[in-house]
Amino acid sequence: MDNTARTGSFNSGNTNSTEGALNKAVAGVHVAVDKAASVADEALRQAKPTIDRMADSAHQAVNKASSMATPTAEWLSERAEGLKATQTKVIADTREYVKANPIKSVAAVLAVGLLIGRILR
Repeated sequence: MDNTARTGSFNSGNTNSTEGALNKAVAGVHVAVDKAASVADEALRQAKPTIDRMADSAHQAVNKASSMATPTAEWLSERAEGLKATQTKVIADTREYVKANPIKSVAAVLAVGLLIGRILR
């Protein structure tokens, strides 16, 4: 059986009807795509104001959180500076005391060590 002969005879009789059916199908798909695009455009047009409102609300929330966090961060920064200064002063005072009273310092450290050792047993 010769496939070329069969294919040639099949196409020669139905070429116009096949092309017409194909053109109708393509036109139908084109109309369906246009309708779907139209529906999608309309949905987008209707959703845009809601999306814009939600975006504005989110921006306002971020701005509000930022404005509330700024004073807190400043307060913490000020407190950190004060604590750092206090720490530096305590260390300096301790050094001076240990230099001035080395025997008392060693005795105090031993006493505290023994006390902590007994508590932890």
